[in-house]
Amino acid sequence: MRFHSLPGSKRYPESEDEYAIVLDRYNTILDELFADTDVFVVTMDWSNTPTGPAGYPTPRQMLHPDGIRWWTESKQDDPDPDFHTHTRLYIDRRPWERGCVDELLRAVADDALAEVFLTDTDLRCIHHPYDGGADVILATPAERDRVRDQHTNWLSSHPAGL
Repeated sequence: MRFHSLPGSKRYPESEDEYAIVLDRYNTILDELFADTDVFVVTMDWSNTPTGPAGYPTPRQMLHPDGIRWWTESKQDDPDPDFHTHTRLYIDRRPWERGCVDELLRAVADDALAEVFLTDTDLRCIHHPYDGGADVILATPAERDRVRDQHTNWLSSHPAGL
């Protein structure tokens, strides 16, 4: 399901008050999902080579310095090597505490950092923030409905829920 991070489905915060709303909404859901557990924090970048620098400017390394390379997904279908991409995921494990990823979440809200997600260590639920909201994937429909029903005013009014 998808939650919007600002009232009225506004995409980008423009004041410290709006950043406070964004961070509160992200952290409220994260608290409900991960209270008293460890989480994996995952960030991503990509390059045209498996080990080269990121193919775009990113604060990922500064904002996630403890992330170790976990996985590289290479796409090399195109015969031209200039169009090969290597998506690299970085991970760290930490006890969940409200606010422990606020710098990452703020960068996501500003669209300065993309492709961040948090998950429990069993990989049963995923919180994927993006600029404008967060997608939450839960293991069962009952879990999904419980979280959704607690935050109906954060849901999209669009018929498809987007």
